[in-house]
Amino acid sequence: MLTAVVSADDVMGSSATVALLLNLLAIAFIAIAVYVAAVTTANTVATVVAGRTRLIALLRLIGSSGRAQRAVIAREGLAVGAIGAVIGALVGTGAAWVVGRIGVATETIPAFDYGYLDPVLLVPMVAVVVTTWLAAWAGSRRVLSVRPAEALGNAGESSVAEVDRRVGRTVVGIVLIVLGAAALALGVLVGLVHPTGVLVGVVGGILSFTGIVLVADRIMPRVLRGVGRFLGGSPSARLAAENAVRHPERSTRMTIGLVIGVTLVTMFAVTMETYRHAVLDALSGQEQLEEAIGPVIDGTVAVFSALVGFSAVIAGVGLVNTLSISVLQRTREIGLLRALGFDRSQITRMILAEAAALTVAATLTGLVLGTAYGWFGAQSMLGSMTGEPQLIAPVVPWVIVGIVILAALVLTLAASITPARRAVRISPVVALAVE
Repeated sequence: MLTAVVSADDVMGSSATVALLLNLLAIAFIAIAVYVAAVTTANTVATVVAGRTRLIALLRLIGSSGRAQRAVIAREGLAVGAIGAVIGALVGTGAAWVVGRIGVATETIPAFDYGYLDPVLLVPMVAVVVTTWLAAWAGSRRVLSVRPAEALGNAGESSVAEVDRRVGRTVVGIVLIVLGAAALALGVLVGLVHPTGVLVGVVGGILSFTGIVLVADRIMPRVLRGVGRFLGGSPSARLAAENAVRHPERSTRMTIGLVIGVTLVTMFAVTMETYRHAVLDALSGQEQLEEAIGPVIDGTVAVFSALVGFSAVIAGVGLVNTLSISVLQRTREIGLLRALGFDRSQITRMILAEAAALTVAATLTGLVLGTAYGWFGAQSMLGSMTGEPQLIAPVVPWVIVGIVILAALVLTLAASITPARRAVRISPVVALAVE
């Protein structure tokens, strides 16, 4: 729809370069959105499986196989993906129609002709279904390692020592990071002669970020430990800091969704702000053309910022859900703390401090990654914009960065209120009796 809007503009509609850039941005956005959804789904499934370890072990004990249990989870993912794709297509199309009508009515954008029921919508819908199914399959891989004997004892998250022994996963992650970095560099080189270099950069970004996700259980605990030093020395704060690093898998699953969200927002913000400055700089001295194109560019940036903002909200909701699930799965732990003398206010402060540590660590990591990816994206897309190879300096939109930090603070409160309420309602006697 955005391409149709720009095409309807008297000035920018005749620019083949602008149309190409918008189409490349749309392809890149769809690919990144599907990837983010897949990672979020895999983390959610992994969290659910971790909480159902003893149930899965019991089913294994009475004769079910690990592959059968994993197939059940994969089928659930396929069903969820199909339902989500249909609902998302309907809601997204309806939202696009409403935004388009409002824009035309308020004369913010020119009148345009666009067919909302385009068969091309089937492509992202099918992609969502397939990636959700694959993400559910990937997230349920732990089912294969659940032993029937775990039904008779305590089953919990992997410890730091167990994670450190997983050499294969770390090696694969490092290889993907190296390959992704090489693809990002290649995208920059291709971008010096043609803007399609951004597509190579997208592949490099997906490869490198996948590698980061694979080794995140080694990275995030170290970041969390550094953040935990600023929480204070009270029992609640010290326990919260220890909880954040005691189980690397759990803390990684809770933070990686927000890391993705902040990275995504920062990356697109840096890319689009750099794009806006580069185009306006190229038109410097042509006041009439600059006045005509400026509002359209600002509108384009605003539309993509809104789209990315929705993705970030979804990632934030993922943190809230994951923290809530984590609290539910730690009923016995919280009950033990209550039995040892922790009162309700201390439990509340512990959960708030834990949410703060997770949010701050994820936000800082996302800001660093997003700025780097944003520059690679802008350079690979705009390096040949003037017809000659050029290096583009990244432009950091500090207003957006401030909004991200403010949103992170709000998210900390939102992510801790519901889990804290659930935790303080737990009676020590009832909690210690939970099996």
